[in-house]
Amino acid sequence: MTLDLISAFFIGILGAGHCVMMCGGITTMLTSALPANQARQKQGQPQVITVQPAQAAQQSAPLPPTPSKTILVLCYNLGRIASYSLIGAIIGFTGSLAARNAGMPLAGLRLVAGIFLILLGLYMGQWLMWLNRIEALGKGLWRRISPLSKKVIPVDTPSKALALGGLWGWLPCGLIYSTLTWSMASGSALNGAAIMFFFGLGTLPALVTMSFGMITIKQLLINDNFRKIMAFCIIIYGIYSLLVASRLVF
Repeated sequence: MTLDLISAFFIGILGAGHCVMMCGGITTMLTSALPANQARQKQGQPQVITVQPAQAAQQSAPLPPTPSKTILVLCYNLGRIASYSLIGAIIGFTGSLAARNAGMPLAGLRLVAGIFLILLGLYMGQWLMWLNRIEALGKGLWRRISPLSKKVIPVDTPSKALALGGLWGWLPCGLIYSTLTWSMASGSALNGAAIMFFFGLGTLPALVTMSFGMITIKQLLINDNFRKIMAFCIIIYGIYSLLVASRLVF
């Protein structure tokens, strides 16, 4: 099981470029949560405030503190990883239940997981886009969930950031769906949740650096050659996983 967790973590890291392209837009929402006055103060610009007499009484009341961008980003990612873990628990439970009822060894499900890793690498390298069909299966659910995000925008409190991350975790994504096959073969809800939790941790470096506008890192992650090297690494690991699982089955 420890090897599965480490593998899930590195799949999250290797999928960094895909994460940036799929979820990079969320950084705009988090940045827009900062009030204009706060943004000007950070840039060292003078803050000019004109108070009308009718507004004086209202402005005498203390304003609630504005959360920092760091807190919002951390809460968003916590919500996102929590969603991954929940989905992993559901898939882990249903996968183990289905395998027992069908009399199928869990190693058989690991064969499926290895195949999906190879498909993921081909998908990330844009050599074979079959995972687009798998993503399409989740679009119906996403159409029902995505309108809820309007209720937490602008993202100006930690609870809104947490909620937005929780919603965004359900975005149809070939990278997530491929990793979920490992949860399916994990044998239990707890193991399935743990695999997706470590996968979520692996995606953190890419999305956190993206959130703080580290342009150089972003350009590296979306670079075509870098993305194809990462895709090739996932294909190699998928082939290795397939060979290990086939020995257990046959």
